[in-house]
Formats: sequence, structure tokens, C-alpha cells
Amino acid sequence: MLEPVALYLREADVASLVTLDDVIDTVERAFAEAAAGRAVNRPRQRVQVEGGVLHVMAAGLPDWGVLGLKSYATTRGGRRFIGLLYDLSDGRLLAMMEADTLGQLRTGAASAVASKYLARPEAGTLGLIGTGWQARSQAAAIARVRPIALVKAYSRTPERREAFAEEMTAELGAQVVAVDSPEEAVRDADIVTTITSARDPVVQGGWLRPGVHVNAAGANALPRREIDTGVVTRAARIVVDSREQARLEAAELTVPVEEGLLTWNRVAELAEVVGGQVPGRQDPEEITLFKSLGIALEDVAVMHLVYHRACERGVGEEIGR
Repeated sequence: MLEPVALYLREADVASLVTLDDVIDTVERAFAEAAAGRAVNRPRQRVQVEGGVLHVMAAGLPDWGVLGLKSYATTRGGRRFIGLLYDLSDGRLLAMMEADTLGQLRTGAASAVASKYLARPEAGTLGLIGTGWQARSQAAAIARVRPIALVKAYSRTPERREAFAEEMTAELGAQVVAVDSPEEAVRDADIVTTITSARDPVVQGGWLRPGVHVNAAGANALPRREIDTGVVTRAARIVVDSREQARLEAAELTVPVEEGLLTWNRVAELAEVVGGQVPGRQDPEEITLFKSLGIALEDVAVMHLVYHRACERGVGEEIGR
């Protein structure tokens, strides 16, 4: 029987093959590979035309034997995510997979890994701004690494935040309550996570309690900011998934840099924290910040996991015969 050139994996396949715990572990190991100099990540590139934008991002994990990319087009009619995974030994396409679920899982996993190293061990209250598709994996993933007993969730639409609270209470086995303002979500929270499409800041530095950890995970383009400069200037430790990509996409950091309130040498990479080159939290009272942009290294690492699970379980459609 001829070996198939590749597998085609649909969203339902991806969801059936990996758990959130799998993805958190895989993302953390990928950052450890990067810390050891055994991974390459390239920032997202964008092709803008009238009516839409094509986004392409790529990475390689040589010790895992793979190269890969994720691409997606955002148009007036919606968006579609596709990942391609290649064998490093012979250049063969291993898999083409739909990557919306994959992106949701790896984004939540990145916040979980950051929270593992930067949030206080006893952190039990999560303030969550945004209650959409991505917010579910944020709450669930962070609850895997910290003893979350209370989630205070805010979004602009009361019906959506109430539905989110009901759904996630059942999923997390924790108290999830809908609140009426971003400030109410943030005040007294041990961890704050933003996962919105907001163009202007939804979290102010003056709302933060000492010892809080902030995951700013929604904005990945310069016109958008979820946190104000006050959050950045109050943070004792600032970490990003990629400094190179942050310079291109993270207005939350580029604005205070331009204003002379921050220098890039104060910004560490999550790989450096995971690898031990840079310390994580140093003091129970310090404020820490993780600016998540979503990088290809995370995508390719999870694609590698999904592909091998698919081969083991006989899942997916053979293509390219």
C-alpha cells in the first residue's frame, strides 16, 4: 500500500485528538525548545487588499522533525484558518488541517503557561474581559495551572456574559459570575485576562491590585490596545511570546516605548522564562504582565501533536496520492 502524501484533518478531528492539558504541555515544551535554541519562529506577515487580509506565520522545530505554517484570510464574509505541517527530513507535506480550534486551544495554553510562571501560586480569582470563542479556552486553561475558584466575566453584551457564566460554571466546577463593568472584573482579581477585539484599552493600571498577573491576549495589530500604559508602567515583569513580533504588533508596548516610559530591554520572552534564563515572579506583591500575540511556534508544535495522534488513531482523510 502506498504511503499517503498527507492527511487532511477537519476541525472536529483536531478537537477529538487532543485535550487542553495536552496542548498546555506541548506549548510549554515548545517554548523550552526555543529557550534552548532549537526552534525558529517567524512573525506574522500580512497581505492587505481591498476587502480582506491574508495572514501567514511560520515556524520550525528541528528536533521534532517538522516545519510548518498557518495561514488565514480575514474578509467581510468571515475567516478560515489552515495549517500545513512538513517533514523536515524530506520536505514531504504531512498534514493540512483546519486550525480554528487549534488556535483557540494554543492561545489559551499560552496564557496558562505564562500564568504558571508569573501568577502567584495561590491565585484563585480570575477577572476575564471578553466572553467569546477564545475566552472559553482562556478560563479553562488558566484553571488547569492555578486554583481558580471564582471567575468574574465581563463583555459588552449582558446576554452573552450571562450565558458564558452559566456555561463555564458547569465546565469549570467553579463560581463564574457575570459582572457589569471591566473595572468590576479586574478589581481584587489575582489574574486578569483580556481576550477582546477592542481597539481602545479596556483595563486601566489603576484598577490592579498588588500581586496581580495580567494576560493581555486579544490584540495582535497596532491599531488595537486592550490595556492602557498604566498597566505596563506598573508591571515589574513584562513578558511576550515573541519580542520580534511584539515590535510589529503590540501597541500596548510600542506606545509606552515611543513615549519613553518603557525600553525593549525590559521585555522578556516567555521562552526565556520557561527555560530559566529570566526569572518569573520574584515577589508576591509585584504586578506581572504577559502580552500574548499568538505565534507560529505554538501552532506548529500543536500541529505536530495533532498529526501524530491522527496517525496513531487512523483519523483524517488521505490526500495527495
